[in-house]
Amino acid sequence: MSIPVPLDELRDVAVGQAPFAYLLTVTDEQRAHAVAVTVSIDDGVVACQAGKGSCANATARPHVSLLWPPATAGDYSLIVDGQASVDGSTVRVAPARAVRHRPAPGGGNDCAEISLA
Repeated sequence: MSIPVPLDELRDVAVGQAPFAYLLTVTDEQRAHAVAVTVSIDDGVVACQAGKGSCANATARPHVSLLWPPATAGDYSLIVDGQASVDGSTVRVAPARAVRHRPAPGGGNDCAEISLA
């Protein structure tokens, strides 16, 4: 199941999640690379400062994800997939899909998609 989150609500959802997110990129060796980042969300773009490795990964493979951990046990995580652009150490992500996700009681998952339309 997916629960939509409108883009104009993305900032409110993200702020309520956690004080940081994980930026997920892919290395040259096709391995996942995760780093904790502090983000800002302005004009529909999620921006963060990242290190050399994350910036190189996002430049070479701009499909990235951001993951906010749940605020409390049993709450939803927020996952945003999007297209990255890199300027120096700043990674800007144009969201393409956002979903709130958590394990469902009894197994499986319980997702709430965030509409970006």
